[in-house]
Amino acid sequence: MDGSKVVKNATLSSWSSEMGYAYFAAMLLCGFMVASGTTAANQNSTGDPARPAEVRIGALFTFDSVIGKAVRPAIELAVAHVNSDPSILRGTKLSVLMQDTNCSGFIGTIEALQLLAKDVIAVLGPQSSAVAHVISHTVNELHVPLISFAATDPTLSSLEYPYFVRSTQSDYYQMDAIASIISQYQWKQVITIHVDDDYGRGGIMALGDALAKRKCKIVYKAKLPPGAANTTIENILMQVNEMESRVYVIHVNPDSGLNVFSAAKSLGMMSSGYVWIATDWLSAVMDSSVHGTTDVMELTQGVLVLRQHVSHSDIQKALLSKWNLTRNGSAYSMRAYDSVWLVAHAAERLLSEGNTISFSADTNLRATKGSNLQLDSLRIFNNGNKLLENVWNVNFSGVSGPVQFTLDRNLIHPAYDILNIGGTGVRTIGYWSNISGLSVVAPENLYSSALNSSTNNVQLHSVIWPGQITEKPRGWEFSYHGKPMRIGVPLRTSYKEFVTQDNGPDGVKGFAVDVFKAAISLLPYPVSCDFVLFGDGLKNPSYSDLVQKVSENYFDAAIGDIAIVTNRTRLVDFTQPYIESGLIIVAPAKEVESNAWAFLKPFTFQMWCVLGVIFLFVGAVVWVLEHRTNTEFRGPPRQQIMTVCWFSFSTMFFAHSKKYSQCTW
Repeated sequence: MDGSKVVKNATLSSWSSEMGYAYFAAMLLCGFMVASGTTAANQNSTGDPARPAEVRIGALFTFDSVIGKAVRPAIELAVAHVNSDPSILRGTKLSVLMQDTNCSGFIGTIEALQLLAKDVIAVLGPQSSAVAHVISHTVNELHVPLISFAATDPTLSSLEYPYFVRSTQSDYYQMDAIASIISQYQWKQVITIHVDDDYGRGGIMALGDALAKRKCKIVYKAKLPPGAANTTIENILMQVNEMESRVYVIHVNPDSGLNVFSAAKSLGMMSSGYVWIATDWLSAVMDSSVHGTTDVMELTQGVLVLRQHVSHSDIQKALLSKWNLTRNGSAYSMRAYDSVWLVAHAAERLLSEGNTISFSADTNLRATKGSNLQLDSLRIFNNGNKLLENVWNVNFSGVSGPVQFTLDRNLIHPAYDILNIGGTGVRTIGYWSNISGLSVVAPENLYSSALNSSTNNVQLHSVIWPGQITEKPRGWEFSYHGKPMRIGVPLRTSYKEFVTQDNGPDGVKGFAVDVFKAAISLLPYPVSCDFVLFGDGLKNPSYSDLVQKVSENYFDAAIGDIAIVTNRTRLVDFTQPYIESGLIIVAPAKEVESNAWAFLKPFTFQMWCVLGVIFLFVGAVVWVLEHRTNTEFRGPPRQQIMTVCWFSFSTMFFAHSKKYSQCTW
């Protein structure tokens, strides 16, 4: 999530413009920077000359924002706890320099450069992914780790930014969780509503990839300008409401996100039939005290919300008692608290290995002769690469859970709570983790046990959807203002009883048209259709070409006497045939008198002659085999010929008597 407060024109709309004003800001800033010294004092409170008396870190976020108001006391408390713990940074004081980005990408860039000019060993933040993209190039040059607790754009994890450390979960995992929810409820198409900046675009791109793996897709991306006015939001939602999909994924900033739900409610889009899934920006709003709980609940009835999963622990409970936070506290404030300890652990290991905290001039930033720009105010942290390596190797238990990084530079065990807002409260209907996917079992219980059918249940608990209904919404609707379906109709010149042109309202008529209208009328929702004739009317059109037009989405469907053949089934789906087809022979019928020789009619005269020859041949073969051993086949020639003929004839009508049972044929 990007937690920076959004105002109009606060965030640049393209990467090239961000880079441009970043370098402009650097040139402008260096004109009035004053070098702050190379290192702290050589001797700390313990008298160890190898350890400095103080190490400085920077914190970059918007003070007057939902997340900013939550993370500021967390950072201050974490610094106080580090300094009071004798087991870490032994005798070296940790101090933090905070800079307010004032919800502006340009100001945020300047503030970041000011922090880097004060010889900080690490920078916490920024909240904005847009600022993180720009500052990452600067910290790469100066070898200062940039540890962000709120910039969730997945593209920041690329190898282009080696000094960027994400101490929160990437939206790559959050969008995978949302895609799992959509697949679980068998919705195939969704509409996204997102802020059009690096944070919004990066998250929605990850969502599109995750949906594609599950054979789902984003049918429309509604882009909100940063700091959009209420009228702009309403106009965009009215366009969205005219589309068929009723499943909306909203990925905006927490400081202005409730305006979307306010506009949706005024347009009647929070009623039954709609599905709203909000990313963890909404849970950050609910966990803060910036907005009243009643107002938030009233605007978001039936919404599904994701929240970064934080396992409950004694450390967390003890911390929240000292923390001025509401209810369970914000996951981002806990991430910020752990980020301070992350730097402290990495710095302790760096100093324990005998390394020093020192800075040197960057030869690439020499002051130009005759220029007033103090480019040498920005200096390289000499052991920044070692501190970064220690950051990646840190492993400790924080208030947000285990703090440890994987090989792809993400926190281990990414997990989210799936919440449902209903009535005056919020219910947890399940969880998502990269280990188990969707489950009703808490992720920490699955990490410590083998997955099986009893612990890994993808069925979520029941949901109260918008409109106070418990039945799963269909997820789409034919809008009266939507685009009607284009139905291809062949313009035949023969067999017009099936389909033909007409002067009526539909422009077509026929048996196939009547069947189609009867099927459409059985649907529980209205379907708007336009019948489009296919063909020139001079000859029957090619039905293969008509089927090809359907596969190319020129037509949404086609009706008519279209034969189902193999090549066409590879392109489109056919309905159950409703016309009986096949080869029929029509012949005149004449009455034939029956007689005693009617049994001869099944075969022709030639066929009967062939059968007779076969019977005589078989009888002759049997006579040859039986003549020497069987007395029935002996006697006068006339008797033997009769025996052979009788034997052959008898094979057609009855079985032989027992006396022939020993024949070897």
